[in-house]
Parts: sequence; C-alpha cells; structure tokens
Amino acid sequence: MPKNLAGLWLIAHIMGSSDNLLCEEFSMTHFSSDELFDFLCAEAEAHFSGWDFSYIEGREAQAPLGWSYISEALLRVRKSQAVLDMDTGGGEIFARFAPFPAVAYATEAYVPNIPLARERLAPLGVEVIVLPEDEPRQLPFNGNTFDLILNRHGYYWEPEIHRILQPGGFFLTQQVGDRNDVGICELLGAPDAKIHVEWADLDEAVANLKAAGFRIHKQLEDIYPQRFYDVGAIVYQLKAVSWQIPDFSVEQYFERLKFIHEKIQREGFVDVLEHRFFIVAEK
Repeated sequence: MPKNLAGLWLIAHIMGSSDNLLCEEFSMTHFSSDELFDFLCAEAEAHFSGWDFSYIEGREAQAPLGWSYISEALLRVRKSQAVLDMDTGGGEIFARFAPFPAVAYATEAYVPNIPLARERLAPLGVEVIVLPEDEPRQLPFNGNTFDLILNRHGYYWEPEIHRILQPGGFFLTQQVGDRNDVGICELLGAPDAKIHVEWADLDEAVANLKAAGFRIHKQLEDIYPQRFYDVGAIVYQLKAVSWQIPDFSVEQYFERLKFIHEKIQREGFVDVLEHRFFIVAEK
C-alpha cells in the first residue's frame, strides 16, 4: 500500500493552496441553521444517475491511486475478441474503451441504470444484459465465452467467472475494501454499514480467486484520502451511495451535519479514507 503517495498528496494539497489557511477570511457564507438545512435538503434531492458524480466535481478531491484501472483495461479491450463488463452502471466507464470487439456485453441489475447503459452502449455495439436486482451468482452466458471480463466495484462469484472465461483469458477487477469511508460514519456518529461480500480486502479476494483456479498476475491495494470542501458534497455522496449509511437523511443527521459544516468552515475541509484494491487474474 503506497502510503507515501497519499501522504505526499496531502502535504502538497495542504501546503500548496492558500485556500487552506486557517484564518477568518476563509469562512465563506455564514448559513443560519434554517438556511443550512434547506441547502442540505436540496443537495440530497439533486439529480444523480448512472455512476456520475460530476455534480460535486471541484467540491471534493481524491489522492491518486497507485494504478489506473482505465489504462489497465483499455489495452486489454483493444486486444480482446470477446469482452464482458460486469455491473456497468450507466456504462460511463466501459464506453471509454470503444471500439469494442464483435462480441461485447455488459450486465446491470439496478433498474434506473439500465436505460442509461443501453442508450450509451448500444450505439457502440455492446449488448446490455439485465440481471435480477439480487445479482445471482450464475450469469446467462455459456462456458468459455469471454477472453476478457471487467468488473469495477461490482459483485462477482469466482467459480462463475472461471466458468465463462476462456482458458488463458483475463479477469480484471477493482474493488472497494472494507475500510472505505469509515471516517464518514465516524463523523456522523453512524454505525459502519458492513456490506456482505465474499472478500474484505486484497488478501481475501486473491485467496478466493486462487481457490477457484486463477493465477494472479497483479495485485495492488491502496488506502488514500478523500477530501470534502463542503458538507453538501457529503450529503450528495451519501444519497447516491445509499448503502453507506442506510438510514441517512438530512433530518436525522442534521446536528452532526451542522458540526461537519462548522469544522469545514474553520479548517477548510474534512478528510476521510478510501480503500481500493486491484487484481489481474488469468484462467
């Protein structure tokens, strides 16, 4: 885990920006309690679709990972003859890998994302397959169908990936680890919602893949800071990622949100830690 990278990013970001000086001039708008409540309610209702967080671009920042999922996947898609993107969301990331081979599929289970994915991916020659919302382990593909399977932040079952992947084919996945955004829960005094998956971190995911018959070519893990510059951006993210704090609402957490707002006004930002890992595996 390249802690030095995240540390250097934080030092440069803090020391290199006059916006982070602790002074009275930094305190921007002094919201009344009612004004802050209305602002946060509006942020909670702001439009979100697919997996597009551009609404809060510039209001939060993240340290760079020690790898690029897009770069790793792009080169392999260009050489692929049959590719699958699992849990494609609205197809925002997968669409960037075009042009695609003749056999190109994406799966999605979240109903609001399906028309977005089809609108974006169908013109590129990708067929979007709708899965039940409970995301079954079995996938509707024949064995040995794909030479490349991509999965960014989605569910997968190792034996099923092995079944539908051709011998010598590759599985690329970037996942969210179990230490992700714990700091947001702590700031809000909310219980840490542990989403059940078959892995919690890189070591567990690698062990599961090896047990299913995969050879591991690359394994990387990173814990890095995410910085929020206003509390509305936190509200927007929590409404979009609803499983992070399942009972979240502005009404229920308003006092803690007000505390975070005041902390940001004093200090310029709040930091929480993100947890990601990346694996390249071969059948």
